[in-house]
Parts: sequence; C-alpha cells; structure tokens
Amino acid sequence: MHGDLWTAATLAVEEANETGGLHGLPIRLVPHWSENPWGTGVTQVARMVHEDQVWAILGSVDGPGTHLAEQVVVKALLPLVSPVSTDESVNLAGVPWMFSLAPGDHLWAPLLARGLLQAIGDDSFALLAATDHDSRLAARALMEELALLDGGPALRIDLPPGESSLAQSLQRLGDTSPTAVVVIAGSTESALLVRALRQGGFAGPIFGGPQVGRRLFLEAAGEAAEGVVLPQLYDPTRGDITTERFTQRFRERTGAQPDWAAAHTYDATRLLLESIRLAGLNRTAIRETLARLTPWQGVTGIIDWDLTGQNRRPVTRLATIHGGIIVPDSDRPSSTTD
Repeated sequence: MHGDLWTAATLAVEEANETGGLHGLPIRLVPHWSENPWGTGVTQVARMVHEDQVWAILGSVDGPGTHLAEQVVVKALLPLVSPVSTDESVNLAGVPWMFSLAPGDHLWAPLLARGLLQAIGDDSFALLAATDHDSRLAARALMEELALLDGGPALRIDLPPGESSLAQSLQRLGDTSPTAVVVIAGSTESALLVRALRQGGFAGPIFGGPQVGRRLFLEAAGEAAEGVVLPQLYDPTRGDITTERFTQRFRERTGAQPDWAAAHTYDATRLLLESIRLAGLNRTAIRETLARLTPWQGVTGIIDWDLTGQNRRPVTRLATIHGGIIVPDSDRPSSTTD
C-alpha cells in the first residue's frame, strides 16, 4: 500500500550514494513498520532511536503514526521529517524537532471550498467523510472554510470503517438529491465511495481531498474516477531536470507515474540527507541545519518552514482526473488569497 513512498525514499538515497554518500560512507535506510501505531509502533520507533541509533527519522505514512513518532523524538532529541501527513496539529504541538513537507489541511481546504461553491452556485452538496483520524481532521478543516464562505452541506454522512453502512448511507444521499458530493477519506475508502456513487447512478460532480490524488485511488477507482476534482499538491510537468530525472527513475522502478505523496517523500529524503551531509553525524546540528536550509527547491516546489516547522507553500490550483491522469484546471481559482 505504501510501496511508492519506500521507492521514492530509496531513489533519493541511491542518488546520494552515487555521488559519494556521506563523505565516502554509504547511507542506509532503516525500515520499521507496524499495523498498530499505538501498540507495537511505539516499540519500533524506540528501537530505531536507541538500538539502530539512527540520526533522523523519516515518516510516518499518516497522521497517527507521525504523532507517535513525534512523542519519541521530543524525548530522544533527533529530527523527524514527515513527508505526507497533512495533519496540521502535528506541528501545532510545538515540538522543535518536527518538520512537515506536505501541505497541511489548512492550505488546501480553502481552495477546495471555493472551487466547490463556485461550481455549484446556489445548488446543494453532500459531504461523505470517513471517521479515521486524518479524514476527520481534513473534513473539519474543509467545514471551517465552507463556514467562512457561508456555505455548508445539505447532508453530511460520517462513515465508520467497513462497507456495512454504505448502502444505507447512499440511500440517504439519494433522498437528498445533491448537485455535487464531496468525499473526504483515505485513498482506498475514497475509491470505494466514488465507485459506489457512480454505480448508484449519481452523475453529478464529485470533489475530493488530497487522498484522491494518490495512485492507489486512481487504480482502485478506475473509470469511476473520471471527472473527480481535487487540490493539486504536485505538478509532475514542472520540466526541470531534477523532476524529470525523478519521474523517469520512478517509472523505471515501478512502471507508474509518481503521485504527490511519492514526490514529497523524495523531497523529504533529499532535504534530510543534505542536512546530514552539511551538519555531520550530530542530531542537534542536523536539526539546526534542517531548520535553516529552507527555502529549498524540491520537485514539489519551494519548501519553506513556518515557525512551527510546517511547509508554508500554498496550494494554488485545483485539478480534474481525466483518463486516469490528474490534469490542472486552468479555469479554476489560482490562489488561496484575494
């Protein structure tokens, strides 16, 4: 499920080793995985810190795992770089060792809210939101932005994990007859919901959060993904040499185009490796170098920390899925500010 992130990080490490590694020494990724972040996950992170004696941590794949790792690094005093979590609260905890690359929910939600209301005019929409940690916070951020624009769903359905309540929930949706539907859920859950909507006969516009921009969603949703609108977190057509090289090597390795999560993981790894190269093997020095190294140009754009360690780069464009490809919408809002 998260193999693309591992591939992206591996490519960055391989490139660093091809150019001499760390002063002639090879750099190595030390992987640890747990299906239960708040159970064995704590043990795995502690093992990395105390037994493997890593110099920094890259991860996790979601908000809960990142929160867990943050609690460890604040005591162990080593940098933690989160490539893909959009949970703004990770950085609001005030841990100076914590850095996040992916745009937080507060950066993409305003654009999606404006684009949605602009598209439907005076008509109604429904919100389908999963109840996992990340989806709940993403839905809250979107609702707050909609409220600022005097907008809100005619119907909101919160969906617990599993498919048991899906048919009943979609029946409620049919009774409301919204013009558009917003789906806020993980990639797999979003694909399930979008497929169910289309199979149930809903032909109106569907909007989604960043997770519908993942390769996992595109492959799982298939033709049902056609026309889904989302915030664009990564533009693979930037055209610079680094982006082209990353895209080519990623496609050679996986046979697929890197999505926004893979691209942010690649940038996070490269930025962290550059910090280690400049600082040497000293956890405090690595953290300080990481903090002052930005603004830094990555394949995802400029990385520039705010005071909390969150990348402040705004999300400026929506995109639409056409033929399994995420295509920028030139006629949609191009800025999150007036």
